[in-house]
Amino acid sequence: MIRALRKFHTHFYRISVALFFVLVKPILYFLSLKQSRYKYINGFRRFIIFCSTTISGIFFNIDYEAPVDWKRTYIIVGNHTSNLDISAINLAAKNNHCFIGKEELLSNFVLGYFFRTIDITVNRDSKISSFKAFKTAGERLKNGVSVVIFPEATIPKDYPPEMIPFKNGAFRLAIDLKIPILPITSMNTWKVLWDTGSQLGSRPGICDIFVHKPVETAHLTLEDAEELEQQVHHLIKHKLESA
Repeated sequence: MIRALRKFHTHFYRISVALFFVLVKPILYFLSLKQSRYKYINGFRRFIIFCSTTISGIFFNIDYEAPVDWKRTYIIVGNHTSNLDISAINLAAKNNHCFIGKEELLSNFVLGYFFRTIDITVNRDSKISSFKAFKTAGERLKNGVSVVIFPEATIPKDYPPEMIPFKNGAFRLAIDLKIPILPITSMNTWKVLWDTGSQLGSRPGICDIFVHKPVETAHLTLEDAEELEQQVHHLIKHKLESA
């Protein structure tokens, strides 16, 4: 009975996301043609997230370790256990930003639109695709658009999920461009919706999100990339373990 209810909740949540997307899609199409499209499209993405999660009984409690200067550009990194992590970061990040995600998301009815307009896709099995994705990310960063990267590169398959080692691309890019890292810890999104919800379903609940202080990189060289990667991994893992 509980599993059936969780499956029903997942379907209800997905339908609500699609419904609110359809309602604003004509506006999104018009806004995608504007030069300031990141600001507007992210704003409507927040609207879709807020409406669909609220009527599904999913809420986000976002805490900040310190005030964040959203006029700055960041590489935003977070742990990844649920599709709700995307929603959480979109709500937490108050500046112009885009996501890097797997190219399979292009076939998703809702996410596909955002990856065709402002986000960046990557084929995780192709080094050329990864190179092109990070090159595009670098161009966005130089133009003042923050980039969101999940450095685990995948959602852990074990339940309950445990963090896996980070890929170092985000950290090398941060050092190369002297862009600060903004770590974000999703504390318990997996308890509300694990992965895509296809296995265990989802349920109403509160997702606790913690935004850490930015980690500066201006003083680092590429030789420090591995140490930076481990530092940020430790920050997020320690926060998860202290919850």
